[in-house]
Amino acid sequence: MTAADDLHLHLTIAGSGPSVVFTHGWLNTGDVWSGVVDALDGSATTLTWDLRGHGSSEAAEPGRYERVDALGDLARMVEAVGGPAVLVGHSLGGYLALAYAIERPEDVVGLVLVAAGPGFRSMKSLEQWNASVETTAADADIPEGQQRISMHVDSMVMDRLGEITVPVVSVCGERDKRFIASMDIFDKHLDVKERLIVPDAGHMVHVKQPQAVAGAVTTLLAHL
Repeated sequence: MTAADDLHLHLTIAGSGPSVVFTHGWLNTGDVWSGVVDALDGSATTLTWDLRGHGSSEAAEPGRYERVDALGDLARMVEAVGGPAVLVGHSLGGYLALAYAIERPEDVVGLVLVAAGPGFRSMKSLEQWNASVETTAADADIPEGQQRISMHVDSMVMDRLGEITVPVVSVCGERDKRFIASMDIFDKHLDVKERLIVPDAGHMVHVKQPQAVAGAVTTLLAHL
């Protein structure tokens, strides 16, 4: 798959049935969804992919890791499965799924938010998040500027959550306290059909408990 700026983006499509696009978090790859896809056992058309500058996807030029770039890439993935689609996103991938549902509502029929958050309205919290990303990036072997994909510049998603009308299932590991707090925000502003806190799991709940996350996807599909 080729992005709008001619980058090669790696993707894998499997199964048949309703279209489901999985987006991973920062510093991960699409492979983190393998257990979830296996548990779905071909009951949906699943697409997993590597964000630009991650895994087998090509690195972009510095300055081309902004939200608009990532959302443009996600649009290519929805197109690849014939859209509209259910978007499943972990962490950064969940934030991108929310942003995409706001900006391209016609392309989205449901959301599964896995250990995800809507960003920040507080400038102090935003700056603290961005500083933590820069600190992590300094010790990571990543393409130049790639950390920008995980940084926040505004409160757009938080401010516009109420515009999202599709059904939502939210999932979090019981030890992932930061993102459990985000589930309360989703409950207030989104059409949450199920809220699942998975016992004995942390931030990588989809890797540690793929059957539970696959069950959340199945629950969402039942509401379509």
